[in-house]
Amino acid sequence: MYLRVVSESLQPQEISARLGREADEATAIGSRRRPQSPPRKHATWIRHVRAPGESGRPEDLEPVVLDWGPEFAAALGRLADSKDADVSLVIVQEITDPEDPQQKGVFLRAALLAWLARAGASLDIDQYVYLD
Repeated sequence: MYLRVVSESLQPQEISARLGREADEATAIGSRRRPQSPPRKHATWIRHVRAPGESGRPEDLEPVVLDWGPEFAAALGRLADSKDADVSLVIVQEITDPEDPQQKGVFLRAALLAWLARAGASLDIDQYVYLD
């Protein structure tokens, strides 16, 4: 799971300044993935949601996001409301055993949904199914 901010007008350091937090990972407008790639038209600012020793299920990672606090959510919301950037929480779910109930489904509590609403964030769920 990670929080992503995408902007066509702000560079990552400007996003960090407006949020009062540094990114874990970022790409700048005009940067290139490879030398032959076209320049990026948008910046990406990413903060990873990590919890040591946890299973990585969304419900196990919720406390990490909530611990970022309401002030950070409000700063994200101001950025989203300004139309200078789009904010989203991305959940990546990999399924290798369809019979394992721990690998399927996404359960989000009301507190996280309220935090996302305050942050003006959309929810992006990417699911990958790997079968033999």
